[in-house]
Amino acid sequence: MLTPESPTAIKVVPSPNHRERRAGQRPDMILLHYTGMPDAGEALLRLCNPIAEVSSHYLVFEDGRVFQLVPEARRAWHAGRGAWAGESDVNSCSIGIEIANPGHDGGLPPYPDAQIEAVIALTGDIAGRWAIRPDRILGHSDVAPDRKQDPGELFPWERLHRAGIGHWVAPTPLGNGRFFSQGDEGPPVEALQAMFALYGYDVPVDGIFGARTKAVVSAFQRHFRPERVDGVADSSTITTLRDLIAARP
Repeated sequence: MLTPESPTAIKVVPSPNHRERRAGQRPDMILLHYTGMPDAGEALLRLCNPIAEVSSHYLVFEDGRVFQLVPEARRAWHAGRGAWAGESDVNSCSIGIEIANPGHDGGLPPYPDAQIEAVIALTGDIAGRWAIRPDRILGHSDVAPDRKQDPGELFPWERLHRAGIGHWVAPTPLGNGRFFSQGDEGPPVEALQAMFALYGYDVPVDGIFGARTKAVVSAFQRHFRPERVDGVADSSTITTLRDLIAARP
């Protein structure tokens, strides 16, 4: 591949880290990541290093430049262990976009405007060409909530939605009311877990608010209710989840 498949990319820097998608799957999901490294150049080298065994289809630099690393039809190695809506081989059904940002370990600096505009253009182009639904444009933390936090609570999902990218509803304001947290048990917790599972999150529906459920709640908050990320299913979190399910495409 000598020419980028997306017109938003300026060059191809081929990574050897890819293989065929399982059973001829075609991508129906886009996953957004941050690189979690202090320097974008170092991230590029790692994504192209055969020893690292990690890659993505695209890398978006802070200044808005986009490089393609892996052909879109191929299975890049960006998601690792994760699941969404019953699919456990996320790499086989997704296109991965790495966004240069040092992440939580580096203080989670804001994403520059030029970078976000490039992400919007790239994601919109990919979603249009592959007919990917808005609610299947997700963050790494959505599919791997117990392992990952990227792209983080400062990533402007609402801004993407205003540009026609992704699924979003206005978060319900913080307030009082009943809440559920780690250690709670019973039918109301089971009903809450069933709502998260219905949206796509990989969560046990067992009526026990354990560590996995807390991780899923935190991932949901990072994406859809970023004002407070604490893993507590308060009324704002639950109502926002309900509204997302109701507004699903």
